[in-house]
Amino acid sequence: MPHPPSRYQIVQRRSTRRWPWILGLCALWMLSVALAWRWAETRAAPALGEARQRLHAVEGSLRDQQARLEQLSQRQTTLSRSDQITRDANGDLQGTLAERDEEIAALRADVAFYERLVGPTQQGKGLNVFSSEFAAGAGSSWHYQIILTQNLNRGAISQGRMRFVVEGERAGRLATVDWNELNQRQAMPGQSFSFRYFQTMEGRVMLPPDFTPQRVRVLLDGEDVAVEQAFDWKSGAT
Repeated sequence: MPHPPSRYQIVQRRSTRRWPWILGLCALWMLSVALAWRWAETRAAPALGEARQRLHAVEGSLRDQQARLEQLSQRQTTLSRSDQITRDANGDLQGTLAERDEEIAALRADVAFYERLVGPTQQGKGLNVFSSEFAAGAGSSWHYQIILTQNLNRGAISQGRMRFVVEGERAGRLATVDWNELNQRQAMPGQSFSFRYFQTMEGRVMLPPDFTPQRVRVLLDGEDVAVEQAFDWKSGAT
């Protein structure tokens, strides 16, 4: 009669004593690999460590130089702006000084004018032409400024008309441009004046293109006097 199968089974127990040896061998293998890598690294590049140190030093020096360069660039920018500001300020100052010089010159001319007109040491003069000045305009036009004075009869009114002619050269010959030709109008009446001490006569005239002016003769027709005075064209002085 057969026996029923047993519920228990006999299993042979495996030994675990080999694991420490395996782990030790693995550790030795990894250590040998690391040593071999280090040895190969040393053999392949004996100066690698020194090169790395030099590289770090050069990189540090480069960073320092870049920082220095940036500082110098900022300083140069600041100096350039400062220099530009200084030049602009100097230009403005020079312009202001030039304007002041012109104002001073004009004031001195005014003082000289009034001293000659009403100064205590000046002798009294009747109707007189103080100065004659011309300034070039557009084309052949000229702006004139002629100052009339009188300080003989203080308080009296001087009235009349003024004309002038311009003497010079045309086509290599002496020529005169009269009042009518200067104003490009026939029978042109003189410019009227009426003043107590002085009056500035202004206007525009036309000179022929081929004419070179040299002198100006101013003609005054007063109520009881006629005056004729000549002036140099360039300086406007008698």
